[in-house]
Amino acid sequence: MSLATRNGTPSVDAPVNPPTVVRQRRVRPGLLGLAVLLIALGGLGAAFAVTSVRATGSYLAVARPVEVGREISAADLVTVQVAGGQGLRPVPAARLDEVVGKRAAVALLPGTLLTLGQVTDDPLLGPGQQQIALGLKTAQVPARELHPGDKVLLVSTPDDNAAGDAAAASTRFAATVIDMVSPANDDKVLYLALLTRDVPAVVALSAEERLAVVLTEAA
Repeated sequence: MSLATRNGTPSVDAPVNPPTVVRQRRVRPGLLGLAVLLIALGGLGAAFAVTSVRATGSYLAVARPVEVGREISAADLVTVQVAGGQGLRPVPAARLDEVVGKRAAVALLPGTLLTLGQVTDDPLLGPGQQQIALGLKTAQVPARELHPGDKVLLVSTPDDNAAGDAAAASTRFAATVIDMVSPANDDKVLYLALLTRDVPAVVALSAEERLAVVLTEAA
């Protein structure tokens, strides 16, 4: 290439820059396939998560209160639609016939989903036992929550109206916990399996608010 000068001097050949070569990166087919696979799996995972959240099923819920040990009837239950209820392990509505006729192993409260752990075929009372429910203040029971199968001792507290040794006399009754419920007022309702011969005395002491509960053996 020649360049002309202004003053008429001969043209001078100027150097020519070589063209710039842009190197293209090679895309490895394996990496491209892996990227496509990851994108596809991510989409499937998101779709599965959305489907799991939105999926609904028919399950059994408690329609009215059922006391511990009482036989469950169809009228005690209602069918509800629950989204994502698989993780809660409630009883499917299709298994209603398997639940009706069984006994409540714990107190069933309205509005709660029913689980198989709340019902039982086993007798809750042993030979010569009766079930009793005691309404107690929080200070009359152990600090921890009592569970079905726990062994407790019912101890009578002093009688303020008695005189002498009679006031200090204490009576003890062995019992087994069937269930314990904590109402909204923070009191406790304790369901116990008690020997039939001890029931009248325990009922009388409970009416006088002269009972304390001692945990002797945890289930």
